[in-house]
Amino acid sequence: MSGARILVNSNQRGNKVLDLIKRVPWEMADTQADYQVGASAGVLFLSLKYHRLKPEYIYERMKRIAFNLRIVLCVVDVEDHQQPIRELTRACILAGFTLFCAWSLEEAAKYLETFKAFEHRQPDSIKEKVDTDAFSRVAECLIQVKSVNRTDALTLVSTFGTFRNIVHASSEDLSVLPGFGDQKVRRFLDAVHAPFLLEGSKAAASNDKSAQEANINARASSNG
Repeated sequence: MSGARILVNSNQRGNKVLDLIKRVPWEMADTQADYQVGASAGVLFLSLKYHRLKPEYIYERMKRIAFNLRIVLCVVDVEDHQQPIRELTRACILAGFTLFCAWSLEEAAKYLETFKAFEHRQPDSIKEKVDTDAFSRVAECLIQVKSVNRTDALTLVSTFGTFRNIVHASSEDLSVLPGFGDQKVRRFLDAVHAPFLLEGSKAAASNDKSAQEANINARASSNG
């Protein structure tokens, strides 16, 4: 039954990745993609070594594939891979593809198996699980401070009780806590006492300050 199988384009005949697909059945079929892993999901397979020899190949293939979910599965099999991966990433974003990089044929095969196995799964199955209780929300906020981990967050909450009390704690209060050395205390206080401004607000504030200084200098010059 083809619905349970990965449909493989005949141009992939001889690709060693086929020998490594064990958990999901596959069969040769007439499909635009190299590997069709769902009714509306197609994968184009690419080796970076081949991409170096024929850089236009993948771009031409991307123009001719019509699926809702379009994937480029790239096997990184060259040493100097940073630049071609950057180029492929940009091309995939512009063309509406998702790029997956595999560092071996075995990993590429596992990706293909997973794509097919998750064909009918809901997005919730791979979404990050977000805790909604008060402690988890406070802890998630606290660990954004450099060097503060979840154990430190637990120590802060159990000691001070509320987020308000935590941010108003003094250096003396913090320095007696287990795991809070001078550097961690200093970083924590710097973080909680820093002005809460978005980047745009910072720029606006900086511009306002510059304008005020310019006005003061202008007035001083005219008075002089």
